[in-house]
Amino acid sequence: MITTFVGDLRDALPTGGKLLGLDTGTKTIGVALCDTDWRFATAGKTIIRRKFTQDKGVLKDLIAERGVVGIVMGLPLNMDGSESPRSQGARAMARNLEDLGLPILLWDERWTTQAAERAMIEQDFSRAKRAERIDSHAAALILQGAIDALAGAAF
Repeated sequence: MITTFVGDLRDALPTGGKLLGLDTGTKTIGVALCDTDWRFATAGKTIIRRKFTQDKGVLKDLIAERGVVGIVMGLPLNMDGSESPRSQGARAMARNLEDLGLPILLWDERWTTQAAERAMIEQDFSRAKRAERIDSHAAALILQGAIDALAGAAF
């Protein structure tokens, strides 16, 4: 199941369990995980993109290793909320991950990279460290937004 509605994700998930946040780009995939109570998202690693089958294998191993029950993927929208070619790429990636059997939420990721970079500058990360970790920090912001919405949703 792929959805853009947090309620649909909530209905498809068991009570609790870790969620995987993804910030997919053309060169890297930023990864984040949250705790089983859906309170805190934490930046994980950044995966260097290769062939899709290799990327999917890395994600599949991570899902199995961490006991992930759902995926939250960033959906890169234009500032006016319309979709772009990058949005279509994210949707294609979600369709390709659908056979993993986990519900997938596409979450509006506007401003997440900028917010992650600002936070990293405030924490005095060097340019090199920011470049290395920006995608995983953006994934954490995407995931945190979704789990905050899950916590606030009345079902």
